[in-house]
Amino acid sequence: MALETRVYKKERTIKFGGLLKASLKDMYHSRFLARQLAERDIKAQYRQSYLGIVWAFIMPLATAMVWIVLNNSGTVKLSDTGIPYPVYAFSGTLIWSIIVAAINSPMQSTNAAKGILTKINFPKEALLLSGIYKLLFDSSIKIILLVLFVFIYGVGFHWSLLLFPVAILGAVLFGTTLGLFVTPLGLLYKDIGKIISFGLQFLMYITPVVYAIPKTGVMHHLMTWNPITPLVLTARDLVVGFSPVHVNYFIGVLLLCIPLLFLGLIIYRISIPIIVERLSA
Repeated sequence: MALETRVYKKERTIKFGGLLKASLKDMYHSRFLARQLAERDIKAQYRQSYLGIVWAFIMPLATAMVWIVLNNSGTVKLSDTGIPYPVYAFSGTLIWSIIVAAINSPMQSTNAAKGILTKINFPKEALLLSGIYKLLFDSSIKIILLVLFVFIYGVGFHWSLLLFPVAILGAVLFGTTLGLFVTPLGLLYKDIGKIISFGLQFLMYITPVVYAIPKTGVMHHLMTWNPITPLVLTARDLVVGFSPVHVNYFIGVLLLCIPLLFLGLIIYRISIPIIVERLSA
């Protein structure tokens, strides 16, 4: 009697729902560790700097001042913005700096922890959460400065200003989502970080950061369809008391970011252990 031979193969299926649940669970349980990492990095960052916390807004202020001088001197002729140009330029560069910091945050936080990633086993999502904590801390300082700037130039208080932090959280969500997708490659190849820095410099000029959207032409279409445009314009409109014109586009971008954020968390959870193993080899 011939015996029947059966071969069992282990199924290698990736359950994305389980990975996402595990990622969110680890992020929740590692919140205390993430806060400790954030506090350590913030204290170290400002302790080793003479100007300390001032660096949080020197760069956006310096960028805004360049454009303010160019505009006031007539070197660059910009269209009317409807509000004092210093407020327009500074609010735009400040919001832009928050978006850029959010994009870079996942890669910077993970890259800074390379030393412990190869030696200690801990939830890697703590690094993401730590980066968000630091980002929110720096953003809160910038928001306070922007509010003071708005009052100095006579724009005054508007009730819409209370919704401004919500718009900033939307900008952080967008930036973090984008950052999650580039982090794995950025950890393996340093060129990625340089490409991102160069690309963001170019992207700033097709975003209404320091000048309004042209009424016609190629730049009009590029700036209108740029997904960062509604983030900048909605946040700025809330600061100066305007009715947000691009609020539907703003909501649409954020709704699209939610599933992409979850996908980014899954990619991060799958890729980081592989990258850590490669770095330790």
